[in-house]
Amino acid sequence: MSLHISKENCVGCTLCVKACPFAALTMVEKKAVVNLDLCTLCGACVAECKFEAIALKREKTDFVNLESKGVWVFCEQKRGVIQSVSYELLGKGRELATKLKTELCAVLLGHEVEQKTQELICRGADVVYLVDHPALKNFLDDPYTNVLVRLIKKYKPEVVLSGATSVGRSLISRVAVKIHAGLTADCTGLDIDEHKRLLLQTRPAFGGNIMATIITPNHRPQMATVRHKVMKEAAIDPKHKGRIVKETFEEDTFVSRTKILDVIEEISSTVNIAEADVIVSGGRGMKGPENFKLLEDLARALNAAVGSSRAAVDSGWMPYSHQVGQTGKTVCPKIYIACGISGQIQHLVGMQSSKTIVAINSDPHAPIFQVATFGIVGDLFEVVPLLTKKFKEAFE
Repeated sequence: MSLHISKENCVGCTLCVKACPFAALTMVEKKAVVNLDLCTLCGACVAECKFEAIALKREKTDFVNLESKGVWVFCEQKRGVIQSVSYELLGKGRELATKLKTELCAVLLGHEVEQKTQELICRGADVVYLVDHPALKNFLDDPYTNVLVRLIKKYKPEVVLSGATSVGRSLISRVAVKIHAGLTADCTGLDIDEHKRLLLQTRPAFGGNIMATIITPNHRPQMATVRHKVMKEAAIDPKHKGRIVKETFEEDTFVSRTKILDVIEEISSTVNIAEADVIVSGGRGMKGPENFKLLEDLARALNAAVGSSRAAVDSGWMPYSHQVGQTGKTVCPKIYIACGISGQIQHLVGMQSSKTIVAINSDPHAPIFQVATFGIVGDLFEVVPLLTKKFKEAFE
């Protein structure tokens, strides 16, 4: 969309100037002029103009002739360590790039991280775009945004993916605004419409009650952030070959309005369930906070983490850091044991990609059994202690 002002129809009445809530319109030689940096295309001026001098018009672009190519993955790093969500996106990115018959590209921003480029190539990247600068050592909105925007404008990728982490959410939304591209946040599934070359972006909608597939047909690149632990990591292939493209920019590109005073490692006694291989999780069927000790005993026997449904967290039985689901953490363990969890869609979104799901519930019609690998219909207060006993005996 863009705002068009007809100089022939404009009579200089200033009604549009008074109506604009963002002060984007001014009068120059008795004609309305718009400041595109301030205009939000809200349409208030269009409704106010009595002379049909202002109009909002949708500009259609034929992207068939554009040179957009390549599937890009923003590879997040912290203190020189590539975050695992980047490997998950490289795995899915390879599938998308194969369907589009294009290259899979990794974007690595940081300081003294060049040695990590080969790691990304071994994970499947055909090209690694590297920008190494002291200002990029720690994530800051302004320099990271400026660099990524310049890279996108120069190389014109067809798809740009990022993890739906605190860094990814902050960065990619800013980039999308600056390059006038569409963005779908918190995706749990990605695919390609090969005929139309469209990225099919699936995410929960309406409180997780439906799964919506979103497309952005009128803008490139097609951009999405993807939840951690919903996709498999790319396999390591030391024989895979790729090339490194080093880019440098003017110093004003790295100017930031904020600065980091210090970085302090978080010290916490809670288990990061997002990284656990085995999770024992409880829901409303636990009936009270004191009963989670049963799950803790089972978790100790399995060297597992303890998770919970939103119902248990909302009831105050477990802290939020243990919540699995749409509004909690997305997990992908090797084994997920769901105890007293009915299996509403909001919870399933956060754990259904687990390799093996064991469901324990007294209701044989509970939705959790539809995704479970193994189901146990019974009283969890009888089943869980028996499982704990058997596992302890097996590991002794």
